[in-house]
Amino acid sequence: MTAVADRIARTIATDIGARPEQVTATVALLDGGDTVPFVARYRKEVTGGLDDTQLRKLAERLDYLRDLEKRRASILGEITSQGKLTDDLARAIAGADTKSVLEDLYLPFKPKRRTKAMIARENGLETLLHAILAERAADPAVLAQAYLSEAVPTQKDALNGARDILVETLGENANLLGRLREVMQKEALITAKVNTGKEEAGAKFSDYFDHSETWATIPSHRALAILRASKEEIVTLNIAPEPDTGLPRVIGIVAAEIGIQGDGPGDIWLREAARWAWSVKLSLTMFMDLMTDLRRRAHDAAIDVFARNLRDLLLAAPAGARATLGLDPGIRTGCKIAVVDETGKLLDTATIYPFQPRMDVRGAEETLTRMIAKHGIALIAIGNGTASRESERLVADVIKRLPAGSPRPTPVIVSEAGASVYSASELASQEFPDVDVSIRGAVSIARRLQDPLAELVKIEPQAIGVGQYQHDVDQRRLAQSLAAVVEDAVNAVGVNLNMASAPLLSHIAGLGPSLAQAVVAHRDANGPFASRKALLKVPGLGPKAFEQCAGFLRITEGSEPLDASSVHPEAYGVARKIVAACGRDI
Repeated sequence: MTAVADRIARTIATDIGARPEQVTATVALLDGGDTVPFVARYRKEVTGGLDDTQLRKLAERLDYLRDLEKRRASILGEITSQGKLTDDLARAIAGADTKSVLEDLYLPFKPKRRTKAMIARENGLETLLHAILAERAADPAVLAQAYLSEAVPTQKDALNGARDILVETLGENANLLGRLREVMQKEALITAKVNTGKEEAGAKFSDYFDHSETWATIPSHRALAILRASKEEIVTLNIAPEPDTGLPRVIGIVAAEIGIQGDGPGDIWLREAARWAWSVKLSLTMFMDLMTDLRRRAHDAAIDVFARNLRDLLLAAPAGARATLGLDPGIRTGCKIAVVDETGKLLDTATIYPFQPRMDVRGAEETLTRMIAKHGIALIAIGNGTASRESERLVADVIKRLPAGSPRPTPVIVSEAGASVYSASELASQEFPDVDVSIRGAVSIARRLQDPLAELVKIEPQAIGVGQYQHDVDQRRLAQSLAAVVEDAVNAVGVNLNMASAPLLSHIAGLGPSLAQAVVAHRDANGPFASRKALLKVPGLGPKAFEQCAGFLRITEGSEPLDASSVHPEAYGVARKIVAACGRDI
């Protein structure tokens, strides 16, 4: 194992509460093409029992740390090419454990545009700065007299140039930036002030018109609210030290870095230069760093909430294979109705208008009564959107009026989040080419009561509406996190190979959209799969994909009884031996 791989393994092991050898073994599996669900369930003996949550975090940290190592190597190469790499700097770069620390170290060597400090150095003013630092008892204005020229006509110009050099030097001091960042992360305040004239337009953000709290402890939901208010230019946002005690502390840290100790003319000038450095350079650097950290922290917390909410929706208990009537409530455009049988097949549709402006309550009740009787409805799924409660009362009245002794369906309020997205999707068009878009939503509502997981996987996770400020967070990371939740949920439950749709199969480990379509096409052309091994006949599905997906696919009443279980085909021999040892037949 290389030193870099060992360092990554030890870092991840600390992060996820595992041993380095567990991490090393898992990384080898992932690099070999194994998926997280497969490793979590079928390679526990290799990973030492790491669960899917640990494995997801491991994979995420692995990507980050490998990127960090690439950046470390790039920076070392760049500084070496400049001939400026010292032993101390090499050790500091080797010890940097975050990208921000690494970039702090690289700052002095980073190619930059022509700056005021560069111009001041060209005019010989770096020597003036050294003189001020060395002769604290001397008046800097007197020292500056010796550095006047055509390019530096006055003492003020000379001293400003020396100050520009000092500010740039401090702004590229990794040690100083690290200490300032540490203090700011503990003590900084985040403040929001309403912009003049924005009070009415931003009324929903009124809690933050004059708001201040500690940066380190602000909850993610408040951080996201303030960030949105700032983005909409309702408030001005700032992250800064507390004025009375925090500001003197950070300026004191800057002054200490310069080495200010006494009250000589040079010390007084340097102390003022330290304040200037904080004001024009360092405070902005800290603001940007802490703003980035705040946004990342708030996004992480929000994405975690979204992931938990989505997992709860996907893994909600299915109502099962029962005839279901889906009702998508509406007022002006009417309530859309779709009836599906036990397998989710669409049987009947209708539109009723029990509310304003038509108020055809009698017609609506007659339609519902007829459809309940005709199709033997066991469940009524009512979407939770506009007019949901009114629709629920309508259904309750219909059920009360059903003939005595006849079966009474059970009404259930169902989340309709994402139903409209599904209705207009290409997949819905393929499933129901001759069904109106508005009716397709009612079909989705009915099916998601029967089997939430099988239906919700047809919708992009972001469209399911799983939390506040969903569109404010990092969309790439949100998509990755929610896709991982869907994958883990589908594989945890497993799917019936001979009934699952292509969208559901696409989330099975090792398959993906193209192979899922190939599986469905093969099934349509050749009939149901008789065994898991028959998957190997699907064009493009090779041994590696079969190894990854087989254990998560179920075949009931097939030629191999174990195909209906979560036992992986590679372990069938062991399973048979265990059953035989118990004196039973498989």
